[in-house]
Amino acid sequence: MARTHTETPARNTWRNWAGNVSARPARVVSPATVAELVHTVRRAANDGLRVKAVGTGHSFTAAAATDGVLVRPELLTGIREIDREAWTVTVEAGTPLKRLNAALARVGLSLTNMGDIMDQTVAGATSTGTHGTGRDSASIAAQIRAMELVTADGSVLRCSSGENPEIFAAARIGLGALGVISAITFAVEPVFLLTAHEGPMTFDQVTSEFEALVAENEHFEFYWFPHTDNCNIKRNNRTVGPAAPPGRVSGWIEDEFLSNGLLQVASSVGLAVPMAVPALAKLSSRALSARTYTDIPYKVFTSPRRVRFVEMEYAVPRETAVAALREVKAMVERSPLRVSFPVEVRTAPADDIPLSTASGRATAYIAVHLYRGTPYRAYFTAVEQIMTAHGGRPHWGKIHTRDAAQLAGAYPRFAEFAAIRDRLDPDRRFGNDYLRRVLGD
Repeated sequence: MARTHTETPARNTWRNWAGNVSARPARVVSPATVAELVHTVRRAANDGLRVKAVGTGHSFTAAAATDGVLVRPELLTGIREIDREAWTVTVEAGTPLKRLNAALARVGLSLTNMGDIMDQTVAGATSTGTHGTGRDSASIAAQIRAMELVTADGSVLRCSSGENPEIFAAARIGLGALGVISAITFAVEPVFLLTAHEGPMTFDQVTSEFEALVAENEHFEFYWFPHTDNCNIKRNNRTVGPAAPPGRVSGWIEDEFLSNGLLQVASSVGLAVPMAVPALAKLSSRALSARTYTDIPYKVFTSPRRVRFVEMEYAVPRETAVAALREVKAMVERSPLRVSFPVEVRTAPADDIPLSTASGRATAYIAVHLYRGTPYRAYFTAVEQIMTAHGGRPHWGKIHTRDAAQLAGAYPRFAEFAAIRDRLDPDRRFGNDYLRRVLGD
């Protein structure tokens, strides 16, 4: 059946996944082709309306909010081309990562690295700098080899390292400020196997051995449970196999019953009875057992996330990560805060994308979460103060209070991005209040 362009003129309220951001766009449009996307942008310009594209709403900021035209790309999906000589795949912007991963696996291909969830669209995930963890392999955006954008004047612009390279450099993490992405070309490789080793480790041990754990593993991450000295670590490394995925029952117990079901119950009880949070944290941190399994990449990298939350994440120079995390732990212990969600720590190598949180430096990510509906300002403010003191850069799609003046000092290539934006969108057709705060006028 042919895809059909849709448009909703009513001012329906849009909300993000976490429910902390809402907007009332004048129009909601779902173009089915690039030509229809071009028409949408040109019509918005004629009507004096701003344009923002939104994927599945997994950002916790108002990066996609608009009172103008909201572009929903659910009809712009699918693989355009697989090039086995160049080892690339070109996909339309609205393609969900979970569909891309499954489609690539069916033809024996894989992305090199990915984040820990795969519900986002490829355009949404890359535009805000979604990342996983990796000693040598970086964010999803760092795996982009070419892009196609519809710019403010309705032109279709293609860019890569060989075509419009200065735009390509900036657009890989563009925050939706340079145009509406219509297609992305990713580097891929033959599908491979990863062996995951998961298990408990004390806070003191994991922080004292942090650099060694990062160096010894292709992909290392850990979770610290506030109000405890307990962590859960995950080490993923390539292997020749054979595949040995989790059993159906044991996998359900770990990924659904414990990681989601028990967390949901603990979070709900903690919201109603905050004093119970420390005891619940001790219970949750001991519930997950050690396990080892081997599977194709996306089945190891990603996990279901069914408990809704709000999140702040900061990227700090990797050499400061342990000190920053220890300060967070000390802050929680001396405060009246009750933190029901674990703190996540991941790493990434330096990359060359101007607005990447890992731009120009080896990076560690420290992410803090709270159950949706829990007052978060005091906790997030205290964490943000610690992270900024360590030279931290906030994740573009997660809650923070930084503005353009502060961010310009944190990103050596900030002015380079701003110049590209001025060139492509001088009238701020793709602007909104969030971009005005973080990028300036």
